[in-house]
This record gives sequence, structure tokens and C-alpha cells, in this order.
Amino acid sequence: MNSASPTSLDIPLPAPVLIVEDEPLLQARLQGILLEVGYPPAALLFAATVSEAQAMLRNEPLALALVDLMLPDGSGLNLIEQMRNSDPSLGILVISAWSTAESILNALRAGATGYVLKERDDIEVTMAIRSVLRGGAPIDPFIARRILELLPDSDKSAGETSTSGLAILAEPTSAGAQQAIPAGSEALSERETQILRLVADGLTNREIAEQLFISRHTVESHIKRVYRKLSVSSRTMAIRTARERGVLE
Repeated sequence: MNSASPTSLDIPLPAPVLIVEDEPLLQARLQGILLEVGYPPAALLFAATVSEAQAMLRNEPLALALVDLMLPDGSGLNLIEQMRNSDPSLGILVISAWSTAESILNALRAGATGYVLKERDDIEVTMAIRSVLRGGAPIDPFIARRILELLPDSDKSAGETSTSGLAILAEPTSAGAQQAIPAGSEALSERETQILRLVADGLTNREIAEQLFISRHTVESHIKRVYRKLSVSSRTMAIRTARERGVLE
């Protein structure tokens, strides 16, 4: 394997890195994050489907993989399992919009090193990547709470540090971020409802980001989750459906 220039962490950057993501905007976002970490463009590989990633896996060994779970031709879980079987030491970070307990645990059981939600800001995704490079197992704080909810009460008393030694990322302090959505529920979170209200007020994603002091990518991730939960495909439909369900007045 090749090594790029060291990061500020004073460790070599293992290469190549495979980004498995079908949305061009998110591909570009992850590319930008990795370039900021210190990777040269030549060290980055991209796959938009499971089959493309499998072909790359056959052609050359990987040093790090960033994997989405929902891909056009199948689940990223099978790909993660194949990667883990091929290289037990490979760092595999799931970057997904899915936060159900089933998705989280299935990814970890398949062999994922860590799991972070797409809605997190670039700095938090960067922290997760650097944790993997250090040999850590970063888990999104929202996801860590989900895992703790599945533990027996006697195990929960030890706190979040009892989660099998998994590193928990820095957590936002907003009231909405402190509330977990019950497993399997399609109810909107407080933050999602807040953003949907601003959408109903006619604000653009950039204006919402500026008002809430979050990134535009975070706003976009929240809106996509709103679409999924409400089973809609546009802002107008989301507002109408939310009003019909009493989520918005």
C-alpha cells in the first residue's frame, strides 16, 4: 500500500481510500473532507454501486473505506462483510442517513469499524475519519444512545464509555440533539420539525443553515430524512403532508 503525506496527527495516511456513495454531492463533500485531511486526489477512489466497489476490491487492496448503506444495486452491508473478510484490519467507516437500531447493529456486525450520520457537520465527519486512522472505532453520539438503549439496565449504569470501547464523537448541545427518536418510529425529530417549519416559511437551505448556525449539508441531510419519513419527494409535498398529520399548523 502507498502512504500519502502525514496529517497533523503525525501518522501516515494509508491509501488508497474508497468512497462508496451514489449521490454526486455527497461524493464531492467526502472528497473535499479527505483532501482537507491531507490525501492527494490520486489516493481517492469512487464507487456509486456495490458492483463497482466489488470490482475495485478485486483489483487492488484498500487502506480505508467510507461506505453508504443504501446503494442503487443493493445494500452496503454485503460489501462491508466482503471487505472485512478480505482484510480484517481494513478501516471501514459507515456514513449513512439511516439511524435505526437495526441498520446500526447490522453494519457493526457485518464488520464496520465505525458509524456516523450524514447529517453531521464536516468537522465531525473529519473527526470520525481521523479516529479510524488512529485505530479507533468512532460511533455517532445519537447512535451510541441507541446502542445503550439495547443494553440491560445493569450495563447502562456504566454510562456511554461502556459501549465496547467505542469512541463517541463530540455531541451538539441543542435540545433537539438530546432527544432520541424511538427505534422504528417515523416521527420527525425536533430538529427536523424545526427545519420543516423554516422550509414552510419559504427559506432556502442556505438561509436555514445561516439561521440555525449549521452547514448547508446538514440542512440537506435533515430534509432528505424528512422526505423519507413522510414518504414524499418535494418540499411542497412535505409541507402539505406535515400539515395533514398535524406536525405543522
